[in-house]
Amino acid sequence: FPYFLPCLIISLLALPVAIACFWIPESLHTHNSEKISSQISYDVLESASPRSTDKVDLKEGSETTSKYSLFKNWPLMSSIIVYCVFSLHDMAYTEIFSLWAVSPRRLGGLSYSTQDVGVVLAISGVGLLVFQSSLYPLVERIIGPIMVSRIAGIVSIPLLTSYHYIGMLSGIALSILLNCASLVKNVLSISIVTGLFILQNRAVEQHQRGAANGIAMTLMSLFKAAGPAGGGALFSWAEKRQEAGFLPGNQMVFFILNIIEVVGVLMTFKPFLVERRR
Repeated sequence: FPYFLPCLIISLLALPVAIACFWIPESLHTHNSEKISSQISYDVLESASPRSTDKVDLKEGSETTSKYSLFKNWPLMSSIIVYCVFSLHDMAYTEIFSLWAVSPRRLGGLSYSTQDVGVVLAISGVGLLVFQSSLYPLVERIIGPIMVSRIAGIVSIPLLTSYHYIGMLSGIALSILLNCASLVKNVLSISIVTGLFILQNRAVEQHQRGAANGIAMTLMSLFKAAGPAGGGALFSWAEKRQEAGFLPGNQMVFFILNIIEVVGVLMTFKPFLVERRR
């Protein structure tokens, strides 16, 4: 059972976090009591003039309506759609990278062991932690979330193209370049996703963020579920065409990943992706 240990460790980490959540105070909606809240609302309504009462009713009505108009909020929905496209790409890439690394050299792979792949992913993970906690906020403040996502997507295209040529190397050169490429690719991916997540939160009012994030997570999960299956099927098909005249073997794999990336990048431009005016 080689997969039991990582699953056990993840579960042991998640359990205390889940228990600790019961003691985390709610920071968004705090009320002294229902009785006091009701009395304050009653006093306000009693002292309000008919004109001001109409304004209160109008405001409450607009807020109720806005809760049901999230799907008509194009700044929100456009960022969610782009988010889903890049999530599909990232999950397909994650699946393909591991399969490509462990596949034999004669099929265009690296002949890596699962332990070697784990080391590469661990190095990328540490680099992601440092980047997202220190460098990303600075970059986002300077050029904005849309430009971060756009530049990261554009840079990812030549980087993915280079994977085929990195696979031709061996020894220490292969190890160094593969780790650098994997780290940069994951940094670019997390930059794209974080930028789009910021756009989603900015596209709605604070009281709507829960519902908006729920819609985003639901749709994104569907695309992420399709990513590994599609990536695995694509890799299996590509391995059967090693002698093809057009993009043989893994070249076709990275080419199709780049097509998805290009589609995502194009969707970051207007009129598709719209940022809410604040």
